[in-house]
Amino acid sequence: MIQFDEATQAQVTAARPNASTWVSANAGSGKTRVLTDRVARLLLHGTDPQKILCLTYTNAAAAEMQNRLFKRLGEWAMMPDAGLRETLEKLGEDAGLLDDIKLRQARTLFASALETPGGLKIQTIHAFCDALLRQFPLEAHVSPQFEILEDRQAKQVRSDILEQLAEGDARPAFERLAEFYTGADPDSLLQAIAQNHRGFATRPTHSDFGLIPDMTAETIAQTTVTSDDLSVLTDMVPLLLASGANDKKLGAAFQMALSAQTDRARFQILIGCMLHKERFEALPNLKPTKAVREANVALVSQLHDLMARVEAAREAFVSVSAYERAVALYDFATPFLKAYNSYKLLHGKLDYQDLIEKSQALLQNSSMSQWVLYRLDGGIDHVLVDEAQDTSPDQWRLIECLTEEFTSGQGASNTERTIFVVGDEKQSIYSFQGADPKYFGEMRDWFEERLTAIENQLHKQSLLFSFRSAEPILRLVDHTFVGDAKSGIIGDVKHRAFKSEKPGRVELWPLVEAQPEPEDKPWFEPLDRPSASDPRQVLATQIAEWIDTTISSGHQIETDDGLRPVHAGDFLILVQKRSLLFRAIIKELKSLGLNVAGADRLKVGEELAVKDILSLLKFAATPEDDLSLAEAMRSPLLNISESELFTLSHGRKGTLWQSFREQADAFPTAKAIVDDVLDHADWMRPFELIDRILTQHHGRENLLDRLGEEAEDGIDELLSQAMRYEQTETPTLTGFLNWFASGAVEIKREMDSSSGQIRVMTVHASKGLEAPIVILPDTVDTRSRDGQEVVALDEGLVGWKSAKENANQAERAVLEARKELDQQERLRLLYVGLTRAENWLVVCGAGKLGKTGSPWYRLVAEGMENAGAEHADGGLVLQNEFWPTDLKPSDDDAQIEKAKLPDWLNAAAPIPAPRLSTLSPSNLGGAKALPTEAQHMDEETAKMRGTLIHTFLEHLPSTHRSNWKDLSDKLLGNIPTLDTSEVYDTAVRVLEASDLEFLFQPGALTEVNLCANVPELNNETIYGAIDRLIVRDGTVLAVDFKSNKTVPDKVEDIPDGLLRQMGAYISALKQIYPDHSVEGAILWTETQKLMSLPHDLVIDALKNSTMS
Repeated sequence: MIQFDEATQAQVTAARPNASTWVSANAGSGKTRVLTDRVARLLLHGTDPQKILCLTYTNAAAAEMQNRLFKRLGEWAMMPDAGLRETLEKLGEDAGLLDDIKLRQARTLFASALETPGGLKIQTIHAFCDALLRQFPLEAHVSPQFEILEDRQAKQVRSDILEQLAEGDARPAFERLAEFYTGADPDSLLQAIAQNHRGFATRPTHSDFGLIPDMTAETIAQTTVTSDDLSVLTDMVPLLLASGANDKKLGAAFQMALSAQTDRARFQILIGCMLHKERFEALPNLKPTKAVREANVALVSQLHDLMARVEAAREAFVSVSAYERAVALYDFATPFLKAYNSYKLLHGKLDYQDLIEKSQALLQNSSMSQWVLYRLDGGIDHVLVDEAQDTSPDQWRLIECLTEEFTSGQGASNTERTIFVVGDEKQSIYSFQGADPKYFGEMRDWFEERLTAIENQLHKQSLLFSFRSAEPILRLVDHTFVGDAKSGIIGDVKHRAFKSEKPGRVELWPLVEAQPEPEDKPWFEPLDRPSASDPRQVLATQIAEWIDTTISSGHQIETDDGLRPVHAGDFLILVQKRSLLFRAIIKELKSLGLNVAGADRLKVGEELAVKDILSLLKFAATPEDDLSLAEAMRSPLLNISESELFTLSHGRKGTLWQSFREQADAFPTAKAIVDDVLDHADWMRPFELIDRILTQHHGRENLLDRLGEEAEDGIDELLSQAMRYEQTETPTLTGFLNWFASGAVEIKREMDSSSGQIRVMTVHASKGLEAPIVILPDTVDTRSRDGQEVVALDEGLVGWKSAKENANQAERAVLEARKELDQQERLRLLYVGLTRAENWLVVCGAGKLGKTGSPWYRLVAEGMENAGAEHADGGLVLQNEFWPTDLKPSDDDAQIEKAKLPDWLNAAAPIPAPRLSTLSPSNLGGAKALPTEAQHMDEETAKMRGTLIHTFLEHLPSTHRSNWKDLSDKLLGNIPTLDTSEVYDTAVRVLEASDLEFLFQPGALTEVNLCANVPELNNETIYGAIDRLIVRDGTVLAVDFKSNKTVPDKVEDIPDGLLRQMGAYISALKQIYPDHSVEGAILWTETQKLMSLPHDLVIDALKNSTMS
């Protein structure tokens, strides 16, 4: 028989398949293994896989457990007898019962589990409820094809209902609610109403708030402050205003009170100036000051009497306000909830809260509950609950219903049934999802009482050994959570290291304190950029440099496979929230070229790549949107520089789009992309349009080149959102942009140590993870974050949270209790953070600790001192004798100093010399067409037609005549706004005109770029391209193609804009070919007519241009 060590024996005992067991498991104690072992042993003992229900907290945990189980069962199927027998003995199976039959049975479990209809029931409680309701839709009164109302869609539904209520029959309730609205996010209030819907069953009454019927704030104010009191205040004002600063302030407040429009407003002002800001007690010894009190004894005595009455009446006054707020909330919530539930019913939707509540009703209150329980009674024999500390009260009630027959002594089956629960109250950190750690102990007592009543037993097992962390880390944990720091942590904090000789080290770095900010920051620095002296920025730099040094210097760390050098994947950096420190750390790590995974959660709408794509889409939806076009221009999608954008924008008379079109020759690629997006925006689905930008126009490639590979997650999610939008809405570009903007989309990046990257995430996100080296830098902030708008005041009674100074006693008690619970959870969050470390734990902080509160830094410092840490380099170090001190960096490495940034790097750049600008010959002003041209087609279509004709005339001559049509089809593509066959025919007529044949001979130059200073334009530089240039002995002929539908009959009728363009070409060519005679001509493609241009005519037109 195998002899187990103490740690393994505890796991084996907890995994016994025939005993109901309640396991309290420390962090790193192997609870997932215990769960897997128990399920495997249940199957080994003949339990039908369908009769096992294992409830996990997350889908990832369910997948992990299922993978482990299938891996183990698969190994059993292939093991020889001796190896399988030894493996089963290590699970705790009796060696004497492991005969050939048992071994054959063990080998069939893998196939049995795979072939289980519907698969093994290893799932989250929401997934179980989903399957349950689909199994009994009629009994549960839900649609058989119900769908889950996702958070984004739910937010949109709530917003739509709010608009309906504001305009419909519920408008009075909406307006009454608006009177108390504080300006917070409206959806947070709507979400709170939906989550607390059971609290709106009955309308609040005066008695609920300790008030007599019909009591109002006005009556309280009128009975408390009489006309005699107003006379006292009036007499006090000049006395106070003639006294010191504090008296002047009080006198000014009295003046405001006396001029108040209502008694209620006056009383509110008196509360604020007469009573203590937190204790709400009168302050006769402080107000007024001693000098005023002694000089006006009788008057001040009357004032103090009024102060005492205000103090006495305040509670009733604020209770009336709380009552009014609660009634306003109820009157609004009632139609809101009716509309919200009607929407879900009409559209066959259930939210996650509905899954739990309707499943609970099905098993408990439904008229068909006995039938459902009978079916489940014959279907589930063993229930296992993972991460029980994070199970909410509603979920516990559901588990009670599922296990009712387990603890009643009766049921449809004679099989021995078991309940198995594993959790750790110290790791309960999800109160915002309804978790309450006290239920872990209460439910343990409930099950124990019920099982004892039927002469059964609930076995309680503790898993104290950590298979993860080294002894110094666990010693710190035990010494940190003592005294007040143990608040909210139930039970003893006692840990034991399974690997007692595992090297371990804990470091507490000196606190990085705030330094004085420079008085004058350079004007060019962004206002929201943290200064180099910001303690968070300093700490981020220290962390990045320390990691860089630790990796590069060859520090080694011990793993299960022995010593090896530290690499990037060993580091896990945990923060409390994704704040400036979080972003600064990632930025500094990247700046040093370290392999970092980036943010663990991605807000899609805030990703630069997504913003760039959306900017281009917004412009396509509204071409007059200059800002969106400018954003798209500066993005990698269009790749226009800052100076080029300035040139386009500065001094323009119309929109940026008009300016861009006029100077399109300078940006052919960007113009082609914009034209294409505009052409497709009206009729193409949003998904297809985004995909076109990313693929056909190389948008994805360009974005990733500029922003890095991590931008791909945001791009892919934007495409997913577009596809999701098209599944539920009429697909239009404007509709998609509004839909996407209506809700913040956040995606979670799965970060695994196997990626070999430094991971930076919140402690919440790190639950279940571990790393050889853990850094906790966010240890100073202690602020409570109570963002809940709805307050549960009593059983079945909810209120609308008031400002602290306006809260009555009952509400203050609730808010204080919530604050205390929040502080307790913060301590449990610290426990989770500390216990992620395997070998090396670094705790540091930035900012001001303050004299009160329990910041993590102070708690860890006290824990380090109590654990016997040594002082080193201004901080504390705690390590065991197995830590490899001889593997520190060599002295040579220690002498290497980082180069300091030169002063010029942070200095303002000198004002650059004005950049030489260039003019385009086509943008010298003047008309480009005769007035009748507009009768044929709009300007955009005309430009597109001209571009295509130019393209044909450039490329077709170099191709055999028989291939022209095929080539034209490839060049044209599908352009719904243009008669493409007419465009092709026009180009062919030009090419087949015998008198024009010389223009397209091999010796002719095509699309000739030229650049020159033009004297007629004050020596301004022009840059342009000539369609055809023919250079012969002594002569140069410049020909420009024009696709105008209306062709002038004679040279004098040619529009000025075209003459100026040709004049610029001829002036430039005269400088380039000084020994040649330069001539110019226009080829009118519509009539195949080559019109020669007199030299003086074009030069005179050039001199008259707006640029000269």
